[in-house]
Amino acid sequence: MMRPSEASQEINPPKEPKLPHPLHQIAESPTHKLLLKQWLKEEELIIRRIALKETRIDATRKEITQLYCFFFLFHSTVLLLLYSAATRDPHGACRRSWIPSICSVVCSLAIIWAIRYKTDVECHIEKLLQREKEDGKLLMKCVEELKKKGVEFDLLKEVDALRRAKSLRVEVKAVKKWSASDFVTLFFIAASCLALGLTRVVLCY
Repeated sequence: MMRPSEASQEINPPKEPKLPHPLHQIAESPTHKLLLKQWLKEEELIIRRIALKETRIDATRKEITQLYCFFFLFHSTVLLLLYSAATRDPHGACRRSWIPSICSVVCSLAIIWAIRYKTDVECHIEKLLQREKEDGKLLMKCVEELKKKGVEFDLLKEVDALRRAKSLRVEVKAVKKWSASDFVTLFFIAASCLALGLTRVVLCY
């Protein structure tokens, strides 16, 4: 005959001890807690750097647009002034046409160089921004794994994997013979040659 205590044990088997939530485990582990704080702080820094680089890209694009406008405004103004001078003294303006021609070429080359420089700066910042976003994704993934696993999160293994992913990251991109900045440069060189030809036409014909 079964004792009452044995019968109650069969009806209500002993419950297994419930494991604490992973966040509670992290709070009780100084090492995991410190690592989580460091990663969250680094994540905030990455977000700030991304915002800063996006602001720099916007500012650089505005400067490039201003250079575009200045290029066409400069040549339009010069052609109008030369046309006005040619109508007053056609022969003298033609003899001195080499002066505005040289000035036009020099100013055009300076503006084209500035446009190319700003375009290269924009491309460089975009690459840095892409790298920051990739670092942010890797770090976010590690933070999620740490919060999900708790003390079961292998610090040495996961941290080493994160460092290796950052150091061995290789950008695989198709090799391009021509870039957008090259076409922009060619376009403005062609526009400069056209402006030079119009200068000669305005002054000598």
